[in-house]
Amino acid sequence: MGWYEKLQEIEPFDELPFDRRLVDALEVAACERALKPMRFYTPTFRAYASEELKGCGKASFPAFSVTGGACALNCDHCQAKILEPMIPATSPAELDRKVRDLVLLKDLRGFLLSGGSNRRNEVPYDRYYPAIEKLKRDFPYLRIAVHSALLDERRAKSMEAAGVDVAMLDVIGAQETIRDVYHLDRPVADFEATLAALSATKMDVVPHIVIGLHYGRLLGEENALDIVARHKVAALILVVVTPIYAPAHRPFATISTEDVARILVAARQRIDHAPVQLGCIRPAGRHKLITDAYAVMAGFDGIAYPAEGIVALARAIGRPIEQEHACCSISLDGLAGRPACAA
Repeated sequence: MGWYEKLQEIEPFDELPFDRRLVDALEVAACERALKPMRFYTPTFRAYASEELKGCGKASFPAFSVTGGACALNCDHCQAKILEPMIPATSPAELDRKVRDLVLLKDLRGFLLSGGSNRRNEVPYDRYYPAIEKLKRDFPYLRIAVHSALLDERRAKSMEAAGVDVAMLDVIGAQETIRDVYHLDRPVADFEATLAALSATKMDVVPHIVIGLHYGRLLGEENALDIVARHKVAALILVVVTPIYAPAHRPFATISTEDVARILVAARQRIDHAPVQLGCIRPAGRHKLITDAYAVMAGFDGIAYPAEGIVALARAIGRPIEQEHACCSISLDGLAGRPACAA
């Protein structure tokens, strides 16, 4: 039985409009390489449970924002809404106190540090580095990830010296998107320069590409893949723009699953030196089911918050599964001898 027929036997997928020629091509491609185990990420950023996987229920890997809910760019695709569920930590002392409380009360294993940008797409992390350094000294098992935004070599080295383990960066490949969606006067070259500066450190560098960032259509994603392919990275994360945050005067279309699949396949083919994963953000419902299924069949290494039926699909095409209660940009397996929360 081929993959297309197996899809039809899994209830959530039986009436969805998959491209049979693409599914058949992905099956043929899979015969030419061994499919690795599929990792499913269920970080404690938000509640999650499905019939196939359960959430952890512990705040073992939360997200903090150094600016609370504020962001000077207020990009059209986000409108600062992505900051709202994060824990405010608007001073180094507040971050230190909240992290220590979570270590004692919630078995904290690591955290994501993020925040809103200034008008140059920079986040003011410098004053937090002494606090991070002290936390890493007192709790060496903690894994710390940071959304770096744009920076230079000096700031990348400062981030590394503080003890940050993982640096994340959105890579944008089209000047029009930087100008129109981000409201930012910086060239594409600045994004590659930041990626180069981060890659010159010992941190794990995990770039992100937002599919459909230009108001729900493809523009620059292939160039962004080329940029990532030129640098040493620990992994690549792809997410899909969701139009729910867009301002009324600049609406986003919902990007087609065909266009999403095109970039997923291109990413897996082009980035062969690092894991490629599907991150937290993508449209819900049927769109998510189709997107997640293509990611499994394209040979992606992991998916955050997988749709119902995705575990069954992975198993049906011969991919063993693993579950990790952490951000897909950072691996926490076996840290300090602590097992992951049982699925």
